[in-house]
Amino acid sequence: MSGPTLVIELAGNTSADEELSALVGFNPQREDWCRPFLVYLMGPGVGDENLFEAEHADEPEVEAILGFRPTHAVNVGACANREIGHMATALLTAAVMDVIGGVAKAELLDGQASFIAGLPGVVGIADDDWMALGTAEFLRSWVGHPAFRLVK
Repeated sequence: MSGPTLVIELAGNTSADEELSALVGFNPQREDWCRPFLVYLMGPGVGDENLFEAEHADEPEVEAILGFRPTHAVNVGACANREIGHMATALLTAAVMDVIGGVAKAELLDGQASFIAGLPGVVGIADDDWMALGTAEFLRSWVGHPAFRLVK
């Protein structure tokens, strides 16, 4: 994976695996490396449980902002690092959220928190201004901002 990745945090048991397969035509049971994006579900009983646990091991501030401890997550990642890949990753993540819900978790570049905090759909800024949490509306509004760029 050479491009940016966003995470959708989900609360509770979900049927997202089936909905994701229908939405993007991705079969998580086989390696499908020819696609320009990887979209996959992780958490107890699905995907890489150890990776999910490691990524969520120490996030009390995120949990406090969300009001729940994520039980599953959907990662949406681009296989390219050009500007269009960053924009398409954010918009694809928003489209997936329209179907399955959840809250987007995005790492931030230095200085981005100051303008992101005022965008529509922002749920909160965490990790000393290095992480934004927001809705699909947030992702769509961020893509339209001149300083938009995801962390690779």
